[in-house]
Amino acid sequence: MTDDKVSRRLVVGMSGASGVIYGIRLLEVSRDVGVATELIMSEWAEKNVRIETGYRLEEVREMATVTHSARNQAASVSSGSYRTDGMVVVPCSMRTLACIATGVTENLIHRAADVVIKEQKPLVLAPRETPFNAIHLQNMLTLSRIGVSIMPPLPAFYNRPETLDDIVDHFVARVLDQFGIETDITARWRVPLEEPSDRE
Repeated sequence: MTDDKVSRRLVVGMSGASGVIYGIRLLEVSRDVGVATELIMSEWAEKNVRIETGYRLEEVREMATVTHSARNQAASVSSGSYRTDGMVVVPCSMRTLACIATGVTENLIHRAADVVIKEQKPLVLAPRETPFNAIHLQNMLTLSRIGVSIMPPLPAFYNRPETLDDIVDHFVARVLDQFGIETDITARWRVPLEEPSDRE
């Protein structure tokens, strides 16, 4: 897939919360369906790749079309003139959430998200924390009110997942739905053939 022939392009931020496997799988699926990705990993996202998964950092970077240093605020995705279809931050730490909600751009993830907001393109945040405190919830509400999609990685069970991979795939497919990107990696909801009987 050459860079000049790409028709869809997503910025993918991975910050230092638990759950980097969601971001890794998003990169993999995006590549498989022909969507270019511009990856930005924070220092702690890189550490969590080592802590939580069996992937090497080089393997993760190779899944992306382009990789940017989180310290490089002169990267292409720092400018609104650089065309993308939007951005996903998965997982999204509470620090990253707070910076985006308040317009503080300490690193390239924050700056790229700020650009996506000002250009009125889709921004999806996957906050990974539990329980949420009032500050977390207020930051989410602030962003939701300006059109940011807040998608904590909560599992669904109507598709009867049998493995952790099934749970991850379902969430990744729902994230890509936010950008109108179709995949076949999960089962969608279907009305049961028979209604369950009422329980007394």
